[in-house]
Amino acid sequence: MSRAFDSRPVDGQLLEQAVDLATRAPSAGKTQGWHLVLLEGDDVAAFWSDTLPMERRSTFAWPALLQAPTIVLAFADPEMYVDRYAESDKRSTGLGEGVDAWPVPYWTVDTSFAVMTLLLALTDVGLGALFFAVFSGEATLRTRLGVPQHMQLVGAIAIGHPLGDEPRGRSAQRPRRPVEDVLHRSRWR
Repeated sequence: MSRAFDSRPVDGQLLEQAVDLATRAPSAGKTQGWHLVLLEGDDVAAFWSDTLPMERRSTFAWPALLQAPTIVLAFADPEMYVDRYAESDKRSTGLGEGVDAWPVPYWTVDTSFAVMTLLLALTDVGLGALFFAVFSGEATLRTRLGVPQHMQLVGAIAIGHPLGDEPRGRSAQRPRRPVEDVLHRSRWR
C-alpha cells in the first residue's frame, strides 16, 4: 500500500485495464454487484474536503496521500444480489427473499475480491494504491455524488505514482502470522 504520491495524473487506459481485470474477480452467482466511482481533478479535492476537513489536515499522518491524483470509491449493491438470487436458477436458495436471508453479505465479499484484484493490477502496472475506510463525511459525499442510499460504501482507493522512500505505518512492523497459525489441517486445533 502506498501512502505517498506525486501529483502526476494516472493514465486512463492503465486504470481501465486494471478495472477490466477486477471484473474477473469471483462473484456469487456472477452477480458482480459492485460499482466504482472515479474521482479526478477537482472531484479529488472535493472528496478530501468532505472526508478530511482542513482543520484536521495539520495533524494528518500521511500528508502526501492527499496528492494522489485519483480516488476510486468502491460500492456494493445488496439489491443486485437479492434480485439475482430471485431468478429461476437461484430461487431455491431462498436468498432472493431479501438481504436478511443472506448468512454472509456476499455483496461485501465480492466487492472486496474486486478491490483486491484492482489493487494487484494497479501494482502490476507500476502504480501505487491505498485502500482505506471513509470514516467521516460519507453522507455529504454520497449527496454530492448522487449515490443511492442502499449502496454500501466499502472503501476508497487512492491511486497514483508512488513517491520513493515513503513512510510506513506502525502496523507494517507487526510480523505476519506463520502458516501453522493460519492453516488448520483436517480440524481446528
